[in-house]
Amino acid sequence: MASSRFTLTWNIQADDQEKLIKEFLKENDVSSASLTDIKFRGGSILVGGAEVNVLYRLKEGDTLEVFFPLEEPSQGMAGENIPLEILYEDDYLLVVNKPPDMNTIPSREHPKGSLANALIGYYQSIGLIATTHIVTRLDRDTSGIVLVAKHRHVHHLFSKLQKQGKVKRTYEAFAQGLFVEKTGSVIAPIGRKPDSIIEREVRSDGQYAATHYKVLREIGQAFSHLKLSLETGRTHQIRVHMSYVGHPLLGDTLYGGSVGRISRQALHCLEISFVHPFYNEQMTFRADMPADMATLLHT
Repeated sequence: MASSRFTLTWNIQADDQEKLIKEFLKENDVSSASLTDIKFRGGSILVGGAEVNVLYRLKEGDTLEVFFPLEEPSQGMAGENIPLEILYEDDYLLVVNKPPDMNTIPSREHPKGSLANALIGYYQSIGLIATTHIVTRLDRDTSGIVLVAKHRHVHHLFSKLQKQGKVKRTYEAFAQGLFVEKTGSVIAPIGRKPDSIIEREVRSDGQYAATHYKVLREIGQAFSHLKLSLETGRTHQIRVHMSYVGHPLLGDTLYGGSVGRISRQALHCLEISFVHPFYNEQMTFRADMPADMATLLHT
């Protein structure tokens, strides 16, 4: 599955006859930034095995190959031998189940032990020269599914799919108190809190944010088990919105949650669904919530 250089190949059909390569690649979502990288950082474009430039006019029957430059991790990103729970892998992407208490990427407080470090270590073990491209990040204490692209171009394609609403995530959470409305939406703009570099809040000058929820069950009079989906993906969105409506997540001390029953925010990315950018197939993956959350069901 490992590959030294990321490559795309097309067999040119009659509809693309006489198109300039740069026009054809733009139509096939190869960004101008990628073309710049190909030109100046060791990539190449071949037709029939011979190197050409982007002003070559395609002919029916041509085989067009685009070789992207190698992507090596930055010097500060060390690979680490950390076990990964890989739910799916192909030449383009990975779907992994991130445990709680793990950063998605390194931070000043936690420079090692992140998912990104684990991915670099895994890539090294399979002989893949690549850096990390996290498509769907999770907070350190949020568990669950993370989508990872193996190449910058794949990440670019997923970013486009995200804007089209074709990458969907479903979450499970436990929130304090009982909801009057058992299904509903929280639509409230989110922005950074002025006196914090981390904390967010609902504020009139924030970015549009919409969270949809459904109460799955109520545990006594104390808290509720929720299923949530996001229309937008703002930082800390679920945590901020649930706190805003008076139901902070259990364990979420940053936004007013109590820590009596769990020591981290009770939030888990349960499921991801997306259209594969190369196979054009709808794909869905699921990861059950970990034990510290599952035990809350039997409180």
